[in-house]
Amino acid sequence: MKRVYVVGTYDTKGEELAYLAGLVRAQGLAVAEVDVGTKAPAADVDVIAAEVAASHPKGVSAVLGLTDRGTAVAAMGEAFARYLSARMDVAAVIGLGGGGGTSIVTAGMRALPYGVPKLMVSTLASGDVSPYVDVSDIAFMPSVTDMAGLNGLSRVILHNAAQAIAGMARTPAVAGEGKPSLGLTMFGVTTTCVMAIVDRLKADYDCMVFHATGTGGRTMEKLADSGLLVGVLDITTTEVCDLLFGGVLPATEVRFGAVARTHLPYVGSVGALDMVNFWAIDTVPGAFKGRNLYKHNPNVTLMRTNAEECRQIGAWIGRKLNACEGEVRFLIPEKGVSALDIEGGAFFDPEADTALFEAIEQTVQQTDRRRILRLPLHINDPEFAKAAVAAFVSISNL
Repeated sequence: MKRVYVVGTYDTKGEELAYLAGLVRAQGLAVAEVDVGTKAPAADVDVIAAEVAASHPKGVSAVLGLTDRGTAVAAMGEAFARYLSARMDVAAVIGLGGGGGTSIVTAGMRALPYGVPKLMVSTLASGDVSPYVDVSDIAFMPSVTDMAGLNGLSRVILHNAAQAIAGMARTPAVAGEGKPSLGLTMFGVTTTCVMAIVDRLKADYDCMVFHATGTGGRTMEKLADSGLLVGVLDITTTEVCDLLFGGVLPATEVRFGAVARTHLPYVGSVGALDMVNFWAIDTVPGAFKGRNLYKHNPNVTLMRTNAEECRQIGAWIGRKLNACEGEVRFLIPEKGVSALDIEGGAFFDPEADTALFEAIEQTVQQTDRRRILRLPLHINDPEFAKAAVAAFVSISNL
């Protein structure tokens, strides 16, 4: 039987969690109350903290009985993630917490598949919750007041939270059209290309387009690792620029790792490798003040990558592609890599582009399955999108 998991630190939030669990039960749903606290609970629970802690790779002693709270919270988060990911009866998860509780509960939520309802009622919800959400689909609800006993307002907030999670759990999401899914990466400056690719493939594929803002690439790769994609058209690899040169929308060092692990059919390109992203122009590091800067909007400033940076980018991507043993086609648009990198454009720089292209070609170890394709086109030319689709069709088994 599927159950709604009500989770939190019952040693400090027992009254509020028990009240929340009662509200969910009142909706006719089965509930499992799970304690992830590190001391004795202040209310009865269905799953005690020691049972959760036993999921830690080093056992209960690595989680409970510690004197350092930070270490205990981190360890319980790891244990809860392992505990929850092994459960087969999770209809939904709702958590309640302050700083420590939010960290623990969301660690478990992030371990669950996309689509499983996840709602975190937290004192942190009105701030930057990106470290807790990461690339998952966790929803946050502000608790408004601190959780130091029930009050008139907290009862209303918890009532609304219970109604929300009950609605999500009672009516599971309906599956899509049944088409196989593709992952695609896009930036504003490669939109023309990617949307043309989508138009050509959407009749046969569910095209999932990800904004290449760091989290976009990581989300796409998480879906690939989860077995939810049948192929990738990674046209916009710009996140690598920010990783290497201090931009604000970076990839991580494991970018391209999912492609290597899964052997999915992969078509990539150099979309927007002409730019590093910063916030408003006064946030650009002093070392870059004399560079070719472009004010994308009042809040975003782009810096043109120079030839030396492009050589480093190309070599970095090339090394990552060498680890990919599936079918790989990497397309190079010789006439420009973004809407700004075009003759007369703000970032037109043939020298930098040449350095990028040559570094990729010199680094990639080409085989029958791993190929670099040069095209005398701009990335946003219709013929480039057509070539990318043709490359994908040629390596896809579907």
